[in-house]
Amino acid sequence: MDEFALTLAGPGDVVVLKEEPDSDYVDYLTALGWQQPQVLVPAASDPTRDVTEDALADGGLLEDLTGLRDQGALIVAHGVSDRVERLSRECGLPLAAPAADVCKHVNSKIYSRRLAERLGLRQPAGRWCDSLERWSQTLPWAREVLRGGGKVAVKDAFGVSGKGILQISEVPRLDQLDRMFTQRSTRRGDRRLGVVVEEWVAKSADLNYQFTLARDGSVHLDFIKEALTENGVHMGHLVPARISAEVRDEIAAATVGMGQTLAADGYYGVVGVDAMLDPDGGLYPLTEINARNNMSTYQESLLELLPSSGVSALARHYPVVRPRPASFGAVRALLGDALLTSPDDGSGLLVNNFATVNSGITAGGAGRLYGILVGPDAETVSALDKRVTELLAQWQEDSAHE
Repeated sequence: MDEFALTLAGPGDVVVLKEEPDSDYVDYLTALGWQQPQVLVPAASDPTRDVTEDALADGGLLEDLTGLRDQGALIVAHGVSDRVERLSRECGLPLAAPAADVCKHVNSKIYSRRLAERLGLRQPAGRWCDSLERWSQTLPWAREVLRGGGKVAVKDAFGVSGKGILQISEVPRLDQLDRMFTQRSTRRGDRRLGVVVEEWVAKSADLNYQFTLARDGSVHLDFIKEALTENGVHMGHLVPARISAEVRDEIAAATVGMGQTLAADGYYGVVGVDAMLDPDGGLYPLTEINARNNMSTYQESLLELLPSSGVSALARHYPVVRPRPASFGAVRALLGDALLTSPDDGSGLLVNNFATVNSGITAGGAGRLYGILVGPDAETVSALDKRVTELLAQWQEDSAHE
């Protein structure tokens, strides 16, 4: 997954990857107008470690990074963790984002819920629970929702990509969860809890937008995309988002208040926000904040290589099961004219991460081909998606018989 950082960077930047990128893939991106950064690779890439851990284990690489201090370099990570902070200390390069504890605080769904309450932003009826006591106070309300025929969602404060969300439609199931929380609290001797309980509301679309918060508290709205989900799990993005000018203006206005509060709480940098539309097109402007790069962050730099108007795009990934590694050249030959090879192409698949194609071989599962399908309209993109899916399925079937 670290290869996503490759296209986020440009000339003058240095990217640390677990392995050298496929040279044909680099040539492919360059032909699209992307300009290559310098790439550094650890001496040993351990599949059980992330790229930061590999870097920390390589003294020579740490020396190379230390040598960037005089150039004013900053560390831009997918998200700030304890390991990233350690890397910053060891090579003397400051972070381009706040400390891990600040990022973790902002990433909590409890923080998002309370922020929306504070700003008066529309959100589903619900409660936030940071303790067993607040959970107990929430139960009567949740039971009333269920007895009235509604549903509630119990969300882990730090769940990601749809994980940690439990949909409850019956009181006995809620009571079962209550017993589990109580028993766990007794066993650990800790009455802290981290969940948000919300009424399950109807929606017509999920949105994802990003704004960049400067250190002085000023806000820049970067983009708004329509997020595609399946059973709560993120599957991709649709560009442009199918929203009205009024919704766009409402989002822009909401980012100002969010930015002011985030800045007061010590945060700055990339802010990814999940939102949703109700069946009538009304906006819930803040369902969750992600204080880190998002998948759409990495897509945007490649979308900027394409014409700024008249383009419909669908960002998604395709599962790839292979018995042995494949080169980008093999994938290019497979896709043929379904692959976007020039910004002037009318349509095609723009590959925005190739390294993950072979990840399933060592992990014992499916790899992924990440790409952005582009075309003049949604119909063309949909047909292209179907074609790419069929080509990859046939490739997978053929490889099973090799």
